[in-house]
Amino acid sequence: MSQDFQTWMKHTQHTCEQALDELIPGTDATPQQLHEAMRYTALDGGKRVRPLLVYAAGQLFDAPPELLKRAAAAVEMIHVYSLVHDDMPCMDDDDLRRGKPTVHIRYNEATALLVGDALQAQAFITLSEGPGDAANKLAMVKVLAQASGSLGMCGGQAIDLASVGLALSREQLEQMHRLKTGALLRASVMLGAICGKLPDATETEALHAYAGAIGLAFQVVDDILDATADSATLGKTAGKDAADNKPTYVSLLGLDASRQLAGQLCRDAHKALLPFGEKAHYLHDLADLIVQRQA
Repeated sequence: MSQDFQTWMKHTQHTCEQALDELIPGTDATPQQLHEAMRYTALDGGKRVRPLLVYAAGQLFDAPPELLKRAAAAVEMIHVYSLVHDDMPCMDDDDLRRGKPTVHIRYNEATALLVGDALQAQAFITLSEGPGDAANKLAMVKVLAQASGSLGMCGGQAIDLASVGLALSREQLEQMHRLKTGALLRASVMLGAICGKLPDATETEALHAYAGAIGLAFQVVDDILDATADSATLGKTAGKDAADNKPTYVSLLGLDASRQLAGQLCRDAHKALLPFGEKAHYLHDLADLIVQRQA
């Protein structure tokens, strides 16, 4: 990854942090503890991969910065809400996220539930407000809602919970993760594009192919890191998938084959970007980042 990409990434992460700080209600607003907990989990943490995808895809279509800011913040709010709920005792029951206590540990379970609900609502408020064409706003709301619901992220989580202790086929595992992880990554790419214009059929196909490849690659790498990294590096509890008897790419394919698969998916993502030429260089480097990350 080039120095230009590193500089762009840090700037974009900082821009996203500022947007979240601006768009999530402050602790001076009632109810103060709920807003405090929302800000506790959403600010000062995470790689902001989804906002980076929004901005990188927006560059392809010369999207206005204000629209990208709102789309990036909205998708990150959905992602953070999903992590808060994912960590609760009724789900994955974890006490560490992004290197600090999870929301239900820092506060309580009821607050964690409300934090997730409130962040989800705030995401759609964020998309619906601000400048921009009404048709594009509606398209973005639909993309994010579909990616978040039963045919996307929530559906993937339901399959995940129902699959504990089961021996899934590779096709079943991929279906689960295309929903649980891939749907929101795909939405991030499409939101960035829609901020500029509604992509045509050829552009949409290329973006979907790219997003599909990085979505699976992201999960493959997650499974590898869960099996090989420690909790301090990950910022969350390491080895939890194996401890909870969850089906993963590592348990199905082994470490070496999983690493090979991640590399192939990265190459598939690069190939999908060819129609966009050099203008897609940040999306290209983001695929590398997803596969090469250590946390």
